[in-house]
Amino acid sequence: MTTDELAIQVGKAAGRELSDSLTKIKRCIDQLDDAQVWLRPEALLNSIGNLLVHLEGHLTQWIVCGIGGIEDHRDRPAEFAEQGPIPKGVLVERLEVAVVAAKAALRRLSERDLMRPHRIQGFEVTGLAAVFHSVSHFRGHTQEIVHMTRMILGEGYRIQWQSSTPEQGA
Repeated sequence: MTTDELAIQVGKAAGRELSDSLTKIKRCIDQLDDAQVWLRPEALLNSIGNLLVHLEGHLTQWIVCGIGGIEDHRDRPAEFAEQGPIPKGVLVERLEVAVVAAKAALRRLSERDLMRPHRIQGFEVTGLAAVFHSVSHFRGHTQEIVHMTRMILGEGYRIQWQSSTPEQGA
Protein backbone atom coordinates (compact mmCIF):
# COMPACT_ATOMS: atom_id res chain seq x y z
CA MET A 1 0.00 0.00 0.00
CA THR A 2 1.35 3.43 -0.91
CA THR A 3 1.16 6.40 1.43
CA ASP A 4 -1.46 8.00 -0.81
CA GLU A 5 -3.54 4.81 -0.66
CA LEU A 6 -3.25 4.93 3.12
CA ALA A 7 -4.41 8.57 3.07
CA ILE A 8 -7.45 7.51 1.04
CA GLN A 9 -8.28 4.81 3.60
CA VAL A 10 -7.93 7.34 6.46
CA GLY A 11 -10.34 9.65 4.63
CA LYS A 12 -12.84 6.85 4.03
CA ALA A 13 -12.72 5.72 7.66
CA ALA A 14 -13.16 9.30 8.90
CA GLY A 15 -16.08 9.77 6.50
CA ARG A 16 -17.77 6.61 7.79
CA GLU A 17 -17.42 7.86 11.38
CA LEU A 18 -19.03 11.17 10.43
CA SER A 19 -21.88 9.38 8.64
CA ASP A 20 -22.44 7.05 11.60
CA SER A 21 -22.55 9.99 14.00
CA LEU A 22 -24.91 11.92 11.74
CA THR A 23 -27.26 8.91 11.71
CA LYS A 24 -27.29 8.89 15.52
CA ILE A 25 -27.91 12.65 15.64
CA LYS A 26 -30.78 12.43 13.17
CA ARG A 27 -32.31 9.55 15.16
CA CYS A 28 -32.35 11.83 18.20
CA ILE A 29 -33.64 14.92 16.41
CA ASP A 30 -36.48 12.90 14.85
CA GLN A 31 -37.72 12.14 18.38
CA LEU A 32 -37.68 15.78 19.56
CA ASP A 33 -39.76 18.81 18.73
CA ASP A 34 -38.25 22.24 18.01
CA ALA A 35 -38.73 23.45 21.59
CA GLN A 36 -36.90 20.41 22.97
CA VAL A 37 -34.02 20.93 20.51
CA TRP A 38 -33.52 24.46 21.88
CA LEU A 39 -34.03 23.56 25.55
CA ARG A 40 -31.05 24.57 27.70
CA PRO A 41 -30.82 22.32 30.78
CA GLU A 42 -29.37 25.33 32.64
CA ALA A 43 -28.74 28.90 31.56
CA LEU A 44 -24.99 28.36 31.10
CA LEU A 45 -25.33 25.04 29.25
CA ASN A 46 -25.84 24.51 25.55
CA SER A 47 -28.97 23.22 23.90
CA ILE A 48 -28.94 20.46 21.31
CA GLY A 49 -29.59 23.23 18.78
CA ASN A 50 -26.39 24.98 19.85
CA LEU A 51 -24.47 21.72 19.49
CA LEU A 52 -25.80 21.21 15.97
CA VAL A 53 -24.78 24.73 14.94
CA HIS A 54 -21.40 24.19 16.63
CA LEU A 55 -20.78 20.85 14.89
CA GLU A 56 -21.55 22.44 11.53
CA GLY A 57 -19.09 25.27 12.24
CA HIS A 58 -16.34 23.08 13.64
CA LEU A 59 -16.48 20.46 10.89
CA THR A 60 -16.50 23.13 8.19
CA GLN A 61 -13.59 25.01 9.77
CA TRP A 62 -11.38 22.00 10.49
CA ILE A 63 -12.00 19.75 7.50
CA VAL A 64 -13.66 21.67 4.66
CA CYS A 65 -11.62 24.85 5.13
CA GLY A 66 -8.64 23.72 7.18
CA ILE A 67 -7.70 20.70 5.12
CA GLY A 68 -9.75 21.41 2.01
CA GLY A 69 -8.26 24.86 1.56
CA ILE A 70 -11.49 26.86 1.36
CA GLU A 71 -11.58 30.27 3.06
CA ASP A 72 -12.88 30.09 6.64
CA HIS A 73 -15.68 32.41 7.83
CA ARG A 74 -16.59 30.74 11.11
CA ASP A 75 -18.08 32.78 13.97
CA ARG A 76 -17.60 30.37 16.88
CA PRO A 77 -19.09 32.59 19.63
CA ALA A 78 -22.31 32.92 17.61
CA GLU A 79 -22.72 29.12 17.66
CA PHE A 80 -23.15 29.19 21.43
CA ALA A 81 -25.01 32.50 21.62
CA GLU A 82 -27.73 31.28 19.24
CA GLN A 83 -31.08 30.95 21.02
CA GLY A 84 -33.15 29.70 18.11
CA PRO A 85 -35.66 28.79 17.23
CA ILE A 86 -34.05 27.67 14.01
CA PRO A 87 -36.33 24.75 13.02
CA LYS A 88 -34.78 21.35 13.67
CA GLY A 89 -35.14 20.39 10.01
CA VAL A 90 -33.03 23.38 8.97
CA LEU A 91 -30.38 22.52 11.57
CA VAL A 92 -30.16 18.92 10.36
CA GLU A 93 -30.05 19.99 6.72
CA ARG A 94 -27.17 22.41 7.42
CA LEU A 95 -25.28 19.71 9.32
CA GLU A 96 -25.85 17.24 6.48
CA VAL A 97 -24.40 19.76 4.01
CA ALA A 98 -21.33 20.18 6.24
CA VAL A 99 -20.86 16.40 6.52
CA VAL A 100 -21.15 15.97 2.73
CA ALA A 101 -18.59 18.74 2.17
CA ALA A 102 -16.24 17.26 4.79
CA LYS A 103 -16.52 13.79 3.28
CA ALA A 104 -15.69 15.25 -0.14
CA ALA A 105 -12.57 16.91 1.32
CA LEU A 106 -11.64 13.66 3.07
CA ARG A 107 -11.97 11.70 -0.18
CA ARG A 108 -9.37 13.99 -1.78
CA LEU A 109 -6.76 13.45 0.95
CA SER A 110 -3.22 12.66 -0.10
CA GLU A 111 -0.19 11.78 1.98
CA ARG A 112 0.98 15.38 1.54
CA ASP A 113 -2.36 16.72 2.90
CA LEU A 114 -2.08 14.52 5.99
CA MET A 115 1.53 15.33 6.77
CA ARG A 116 1.85 19.02 5.98
CA PRO A 117 1.05 21.63 8.61
CA HIS A 118 -2.26 23.48 8.49
CA ARG A 119 -3.21 26.54 10.56
CA ILE A 120 -6.72 25.90 11.86
CA GLN A 121 -8.48 27.96 14.52
CA GLY A 122 -5.11 29.42 15.52
CA PHE A 123 -3.44 26.02 15.92
CA GLU A 124 -0.61 24.54 13.84
CA VAL A 125 -1.59 20.92 13.17
CA THR A 126 -0.90 18.29 10.57
CA GLY A 127 -3.77 17.21 8.39
CA LEU A 128 -3.79 13.87 10.18
CA ALA A 129 -4.11 15.60 13.55
CA ALA A 130 -6.93 17.74 12.15
CA VAL A 131 -8.82 14.63 10.98
CA PHE A 132 -8.43 12.88 14.34
CA HIS A 133 -9.40 16.03 16.24
CA SER A 134 -12.43 16.82 14.12
CA VAL A 135 -13.85 13.30 13.95
CA SER A 136 -13.43 12.67 17.68
CA HIS A 137 -14.94 16.10 18.41
CA PHE A 138 -17.93 15.26 16.21
CA ARG A 139 -18.34 11.85 17.87
CA GLY A 140 -18.09 13.36 21.36
CA HIS A 141 -20.84 15.89 20.75
CA THR A 142 -22.92 13.17 19.11
CA GLN A 143 -22.83 11.21 22.37
CA GLU A 144 -23.71 14.40 24.23
CA ILE A 145 -26.76 14.84 21.97
CA VAL A 146 -27.77 11.21 22.55
CA HIS A 147 -27.45 11.70 26.32
CA MET A 148 -29.42 14.95 26.29
CA THR A 149 -32.14 13.35 24.17
CA ARG A 150 -32.39 10.45 26.61
CA MET A 151 -32.62 12.88 29.53
CA ILE A 152 -35.38 14.87 27.81
CA LEU A 153 -37.42 11.85 26.69
CA GLY A 154 -36.76 9.41 29.52
CA GLU A 155 -38.45 6.09 28.85
CA GLY A 156 -39.86 7.50 25.61
CA TYR A 157 -36.41 7.48 24.00
CA ARG A 158 -36.12 4.97 21.14
CA ILE A 159 -32.67 3.43 20.95
CA GLN A 160 -31.10 2.97 17.51
CA TRP A 161 -29.61 -0.49 17.96
CA GLN A 162 -30.11 -3.39 20.32
CA SER A 163 -28.00 -6.52 20.64
CA SER A 164 -29.56 -9.68 19.27
CA THR A 165 -26.86 -12.35 19.72
CA PRO A 166 -24.75 -13.47 22.69
CA GLU A 167 -21.66 -12.24 20.85
CA GLN A 168 -23.22 -8.76 20.67
CA GLY A 169 -24.11 -8.85 24.35
CA ALA A 170 -27.76 -9.96 24.28
